[in-house]
Amino acid sequence: MGSYTASAQRLVDEMKVAALADPARGLAFQGAPGANSDLAAREYDPDSLPLPCYSFQDAIDAVREGRVDRAIIPIENSLHGRVADIHFLLPESGLSIVGEHFLRIRYGLMSRDLGPVTRAMSHEQALGQCRNWLRANQIAPIAHSDTAGAAAWVADSDEVGLAALAPPHAAEIYGLTLHGTGMEDADHNMTRFVILAREPLADLSAIEGPLMTTFMFEVKNIPAALYKALGGFATNGVNMTKLESYQVAGSFAATQFYTDIVGAPGDENIDRALEELDFQTKSLRLLGTYPMARVRGG
Repeated sequence: MGSYTASAQRLVDEMKVAALADPARGLAFQGAPGANSDLAAREYDPDSLPLPCYSFQDAIDAVREGRVDRAIIPIENSLHGRVADIHFLLPESGLSIVGEHFLRIRYGLMSRDLGPVTRAMSHEQALGQCRNWLRANQIAPIAHSDTAGAAAWVADSDEVGLAALAPPHAAEIYGLTLHGTGMEDADHNMTRFVILAREPLADLSAIEGPLMTTFMFEVKNIPAALYKALGGFATNGVNMTKLESYQVAGSFAATQFYTDIVGAPGDENIDRALEELDFQTKSLRLLGTYPMARVRGG
């Protein structure tokens, strides 16, 4: 477990007391107060009590151990792709996905005004989303565990030329000068978050609107394994909106797949497709069925 700088820790302590006193409203997130995940938590559930956690594992553990009922975790970004380690943490967590939320990502450059900015500190995802702007302005990127945590670090540092790339309101939270906004390299910069809980949603029939189902599977080591595994979705007309491969346990064989589909178990077509998938694969693990927050395709 890591630690926050003094400026962030004071806010963390206040938020922690509130969230732990009311676990049903508690919503764990990774980062310092003011991070994009903090914003996402407040947008997703304005009545929630966000709980700052230093790492993704800390946020997941807060739910697993019953200190709060839910966590909100970023899973992918429209510019920078998959969030590192999430595809490993999700299946190992034992938690269920019960919701999703999309957050428009904006960054501001902020500092203590200790000379011209020559270095910008932020989460590696944020640095990747602003890499063209940083290069054009000859500002060196410095990786930090969190965007708002970087702002807190800058607030507590006397280093000349050091700035942070963080959500613009973090400048006010940590008493920094906001030099400008819109450093992200594209206007469509969007991050998808998933909401995790100890139990899956109990009554899917009460949910209005389309549902999403997320699962992971491992193909057999045979020719055309992926083709055979996915055939049932095509023949049953199931819309697969995401299919992503990744390696586990040091293997270079792309045998693990993370998948999103539109619909839910209990639908006849989905049940047939999942039955075919289960037959054709080494393992299949459902991670959750939940309301669709944003229509896919078009």
